[in-house]
Amino acid sequence: MAPSSSLVSKLKVQLKLAISRLRMVQQKDTAIAKQQRRQMAHLLELGKEESARIRVENIIRSDISTELLEILELYCELLLARVGLLEPKECDPGLEEPIKSIIHAAPRTDVKELQQARQLLVEKYGKDFALQAVDNSDGKVAERVLKKLKVEPPDPELVTLYLKEIARTYGVEWPKIQRKPVHEHECDEDDDEPGDKQATKTLEEPLTTDELHRATPPRDLGPKSPVSIAPPSPRTDNLSPKLKLPAPPDLKPNGKMSGLKKQTPATQAQSESKGTEDDDQKKGKSVVGGKIPDADELARRFAALKR
Repeated sequence: MAPSSSLVSKLKVQLKLAISRLRMVQQKDTAIAKQQRRQMAHLLELGKEESARIRVENIIRSDISTELLEILELYCELLLARVGLLEPKECDPGLEEPIKSIIHAAPRTDVKELQQARQLLVEKYGKDFALQAVDNSDGKVAERVLKKLKVEPPDPELVTLYLKEIARTYGVEWPKIQRKPVHEHECDEDDDEPGDKQATKTLEEPLTTDELHRATPPRDLGPKSPVSIAPPSPRTDNLSPKLKLPAPPDLKPNGKMSGLKKQTPATQAQSESKGTEDDDQKKGKSVVGGKIPDADELARRFAALKR
């Protein structure tokens, strides 16, 4: 019997090969299933429903096997991620389900790399452990793996759902709706009397100049702002998010602003009247006595100057 460390290293390499091989087989099966679906759509288009129902069972079986390979790939990735737990002689309880599922399902697949990894697991944990996995005597094999391995005819409802999905994907009308024949006199009556669905189109009256003046211009008219804010996308915890903008900052008055008095309508009128008086006084500085002299006053002044 090989040492445990060498078995684990071989198993690690074999798991990597099995994962890559499983992915390739899944891609190949998916491509073949697409071709088969296209053929089913052609049969439905030709009206060969019975043939399509029989052949679609192969597509269902192929999809089930592809799902099984996907599950086994996940189990291989789990063992590869927890390869350190494979060192002990006894199987770790957290790895018992994936290991026994691989031992149970690997012989039903055509992936040689997975079967070689199964042999290494049997060599690692012994024949008794392998027999428990094959017979599933302790019920440790995953239930979804057991369901995928069952060989039974598909449910008729599942077959119908497959055919409907294939017809919808490839644009085939199935099941075909049988339309009632329309008599000639019924067509004539329909032509004479318009139905409820035929609505007469009414022309709208043109707008007047007053209405055009009152109309508001569109908001999109003119240059747009270079700054734009995208609304938040919905999330699972908040399906209808709302955009919240920050409020304007509170302006606190400084020393200069606090010294100014608030202007009321009365104080504003007083300040305006005082301003007009100051303007009059400034204009009156150039006039003697603050008044405009008359003709007699000017004559007396000239006579005084001649003396």
